Amino acid sequence: MKIRGVDSDLFTYFCRMGIKAAFVKPLARRIVRQTAEMAAEAPQRQMDILQELINQGRKTQFGQDHGLDKVRSYQDYCKAVPISDYEGLRGYIEDIKAGKVDALWPGKPLYLAKTSGTTSGTKYIPITRDSLSNHFNTARNALFNYAHYADDFSFFDGQMIFFSGTPRLDTHNGIAIGRLSGIVNHQVPSWLQKSKLPSYEINCISDWETKLTAIVHESVQKDLRLIGGIPPWVQMYYERLLEITGKSTVAEVFPDYRVYVHGGVNYAPYQAKLQELVGHPIHEVETYPASEGFIAFQYRPDEKALLLNADSGIFFEFIPVEDFHQDQPRRFHLGQVETGVQYAVIINSNAGLWGYSIGDTVEFTSTNPYLLRVTGRIKHFISAFGEHVIAKEVDQAILDTITKHHAQVTEFTVAPQINPPEGGAPYHEWFVEYAAPPADPAAFSLALDQAMQTQNIYYKDLRQGNILRELVIRPMQSNAYRNYMKSIGKLGEQNKVPRLTNDRKMADALAIYRLDQ
Repeated sequence: MKIRGVDSDLFTYFCRMGIKAAFVKPLARRIVRQTAEMAAEAPQRQMDILQELINQGRKTQFGQDHGLDKVRSYQDYCKAVPISDYEGLRGYIEDIKAGKVDALWPGKPLYLAKTSGTTSGTKYIPITRDSLSNHFNTARNALFNYAHYADDFSFFDGQMIFFSGTPRLDTHNGIAIGRLSGIVNHQVPSWLQKSKLPSYEINCISDWETKLTAIVHESVQKDLRLIGGIPPWVQMYYERLLEITGKSTVAEVFPDYRVYVHGGVNYAPYQAKLQELVGHPIHEVETYPASEGFIAFQYRPDEKALLLNADSGIFFEFIPVEDFHQDQPRRFHLGQVETGVQYAVIINSNAGLWGYSIGDTVEFTSTNPYLLRVTGRIKHFISAFGEHVIAKEVDQAILDTITKHHAQVTEFTVAPQINPPEGGAPYHEWFVEYAAPPADPAAFSLALDQAMQTQNIYYKDLRQGNILRELVIRPMQSNAYRNYMKSIGKLGEQNKVPRLTNDRKMADALAIYRLDQ
């Protein structure tokens, strides 16, 4: 069969796949090849990036202040550029905000990504013309790799929701300022814009709950096939969707919903509840984005660990967690890392971040290719008694326990109780909001305590030595964490509940939401 001017095989191909899916498929094959080459050559590409960063950095005020013109090796670089956090670069960023050029990177940034920090207040992370592709192209690459290996491009022919901050940006001295997720909205290509939800007007709504309801009403009649967002806020969307439509599952509303893209928090505790709300398993793609750079992504459906983004303008360094607070910590480049070691992530980037600690910890599961998993935050731990419990350990302990006891957890956090008001030995206090509570709470608590002893040998020693008594679970009211986050002005906008705190500030604020009062 011939159609005037059109090859029949090509016509059939486009009709069968859909125009966008057919357009994306050959591009995805190219991205997959490039990803494989990057993975195979990651250590050398990292050293090439370092050299380019040094060459460009010599032209900047930071480079002059730190003698980058004299750096000839990685060892020289470690001596010249100290490990820093936002406070270490604040002066340069204030210069940028005041209109100065060539402060951290040649020229001035296109954007400043506005984010909040626990010690530095509001932070402004530069995004330059050179670094912009790191944020958008890596998200694209994650989807293209998934689609290629899953052999499923159909979601490109439907609608997609990406939960984000407002795309409305402020401008100061010629630099646009806003949330990273809002900034990225301005970089979505035109061929994808018509498929993306929410609309600009709805995305600009400042109140999260009003915005959520508006997104539901806007999307309910659409052919939704992909959702991207952190688990607690996607769960809120699912629940509001079912409340408004009266349906039992998300699949009844969106029968072709196929892919969920998530990142930013550990997904495992949310997985069972989210799958229950959807009504059947769907494909899940994990990513590791940050305001400072897109670090890694899940590039194959059958590989849960994340592939380090080793060729995207960022030179990574890794510091063993036990060294992090030393004056001269050991610093390793990618070719020196080992599997099974907890590392703090340091980035040096073409956004002008130098020796910058992003505050996360990771563990490599493979060095061929370089695959990792996020294990927590440097500042989010409990070590009131020398146990140094990290997020990875509490996440795994509660996942193992809810699996065995057929419970579901919406959200939780853990804090030390050093001086129990009821007297007796101190303990770790867990504030747990259940979606489905365990049938036997006492057995659940005991199992969780035993799981924690398995995860952390120091905790086990403290328990067996009766320094700590068995952990205590405080069951929380429904929507406790939503109400708490709303009370501190952090509901929505990709804000996350800390898994661990080493003090009582958050624990004391959560007390009003406890069920056992």
